[in-house]
Parts: sequence; structure tokens; C-alpha cells
Amino acid sequence: MIKNISNLGDAALYCDFGNEVNKEINTNVINYFKNLKKSNITGVTNITPSYNKLVISFDLKITNYTKLKKKVENLELKKVIGLDKSLIKIPICCDKEFALDINRLEKILKLDGAKIYEKFFSKSYYCYMTGFVAGMPFLGDIDKSLYAKRLETPRIKVPKNSIGLTEQFCNIYTFESPGGWNIIGKTSVNIFDNTKKTPNLINPGDTVSFYQISKSDYEKNYE
Repeated sequence: MIKNISNLGDAALYCDFGNEVNKEINTNVINYFKNLKKSNITGVTNITPSYNKLVISFDLKITNYTKLKKKVENLELKKVIGLDKSLIKIPICCDKEFALDINRLEKILKLDGAKIYEKFFSKSYYCYMTGFVAGMPFLGDIDKSLYAKRLETPRIKVPKNSIGLTEQFCNIYTFESPGGWNIIGKTSVNIFDNTKKTPNLINPGDTVSFYQISKSDYEKNYE
């Protein structure tokens, strides 16, 4: 549940669910997020969930911090629809052309590439949030033996659809963008498509698994 609600600037509530990053806390965040969206509270302009926080922006001409805080505190939480979705399976090509940082990870983790991929592909991952760039999923929790810090010098351009690791998370770059995550491969599937009614393939609360494909299959299936 929410531990504290405070002001964030002049027109937003900052809902704090705690400092830890885990599935239980994040499920509470998503629960509030979905119930708040469904409630259509007058004056709310945007609701932004993260790992363990929720920001609720509002229009000062319509409501204010005190009124909105009271509504959030008295919100009747109903069962969340959409947290138990089917597993989303994402293909990855780990060819050297796409695995930009596998050699770096081998040195840092003291594991050979085959072992790194074995550990990575052996788990399913929970989507904590999307953000940074549109639709980018932040997926946890990777095997602790694969924890690695970001690159000391981030890349100016990370190729679209690259899969990266850092600390307890993996992600998928939905657009070419700057970034410092350790890149281990590339998917042939578009994770974000703003021409669709539901642009995100992966949303908070989803579970994701990855499977490896060859470069020829990647080239054949690239969307």
C-alpha cells in the first residue's frame, strides 16, 4: 500500500510505496494505477507508474492537492484486471553483430558467453514499468550472477530492438537512442508501434520470456 503521499511541484501527487524494488510492491503500484485510471477522477491529467512510485498529475483549475490526496487515500481498490496475462515470448538473435557487450560481460562476470546466455534464457521476467523512451520495458529480475553496472561511457546510439542488461534488470530499446546498458542481442519483434490502438507489446505486470534464434531467422522475421 501507499506509505506516503506528498506534493510534486504545483500540480502533481507523489505516491511512495517504499524504497525496495520487488514484484510485490510493484504489483501494488500497478493496482493503484489501474484503479485510478478506471475511476476517471475529475481533474487528473496523467498517471505515471514506476518501480515503487506513482505520480498523479492534475489540472489546478479543476482540483487541488488536498482534494485529490483525499480521493486517493479513500480509493476503493478492486481486483486488477490484466496482471495475469499470458507469457509473452520474445526472440533474440545473439550473433556477434548484435551482442555488442558480451565480451565485456564475460570479463566482468567471469563467465563465458555460453553460460551467460544459459542463465539469461533460463528465467522469465516481470515487467515493472515502461519508460525512458516510449514503450521500453524494464524487466526483472535477472539471475544475480548476471548483475553488471552500466557502461562507463554510454553509447550515443543504441540500435532499436537491442536487449540490454544492467543490475537486476533487462530491457528492450524500442527506438534507437542513447544508452549505457550491456547489449547482449537484438530481437526481430517491434515492441512498440504507435500506429496500433495498443502500441505497447509489453506492459507493466506482464511476464516475458526470451528464446534464441539464428541470424538467418532474425533476418527472415524482422518486422
